[in-house]
Amino acid sequence: MRLLHTMLRVGNLQRSIDFYTQVLGMQLLRTSENPEYKYSLAFLGYGKNPEHAELELTYNWGVESYELGTAYGHIALGVPDAAAACAKIKAAGGNVTREAGPVKGGTTVIAFVTDPDGYKIELIQRAEFEDGKGLR
Repeated sequence: MRLLHTMLRVGNLQRSIDFYTQVLGMQLLRTSENPEYKYSLAFLGYGKNPEHAELELTYNWGVESYELGTAYGHIALGVPDAAAACAKIKAAGGNVTREAGPVKGGTTVIAFVTDPDGYKIELIQRAEFEDGKGLR
């Protein structure tokens, strides 16, 4: 088995596409419309399945916001330099909610950002992402 995608419901599909492509550097891989059932999908990522997991954004027509609840945690992205990623995200208009620094009780450097719908995204500093794979 392998992880193929994670789905998030969003209140404005274009706003979310703009965030994930312009702020987090993902690529818009494909979109689809389903007028019969009144929803639109956008798949984004740093590469396509099956080599890379994707993010599926689902817009249910006419629904502008969702209760995130307390069960949702976050999406994690590997980055070569968490502080530099935070600076780039802020410069692109993104919302950094925890600056880069060591995780509580450990040494791994992390940071958090929030997307336009309030979903949390953790940035984890990892040396293997210095080759250009992942958010730069």
